[in-house]
Amino acid sequence: QVQLVESGGGLVQAGDSLRLSCAVSGRPASNYRMAWFRQAPGKERDIVAGISRAGDTTYYTDSVKGRSTISRDNAKNTVYLQMNSLKPEDTAVYYCAATRSWSGYSVAAYDYWGQGMQVTVSS
Repeated sequence: QVQLVESGGGLVQAGDSLRLSCAVSGRPASNYRMAWFRQAPGKERDIVAGISRAGDTTYYTDSVKGRSTISRDNAKNTVYLQMNSLKPEDTAVYYCAATRSWSGYSVAAYDYWGQGMQVTVSS
């Protein structure tokens, strides 16, 4: 069983940057496609970014394209999400997720989840 633990969230101001980290344990991170999701109050959980096992393919939702970068270091069993030029609408609980299979970027496509962490962007 794989465990995911997020870190790096918190309260920042609009325009600031954050680097979120997801530590993978229990199994090698290289076995899994990884992703970041977020859930704002009253809204559904949605994909932010995804990355392939080797890190050679990435995906971003339109609202973060150009200001976010997902990456991974399989030697450290860690996945990152660098977010720049943060906006108040980025405020949400951010989740790290993993899957061994490929079936898209929906919540249902991911089998393992971190506990989530709050990111709050003040205006």
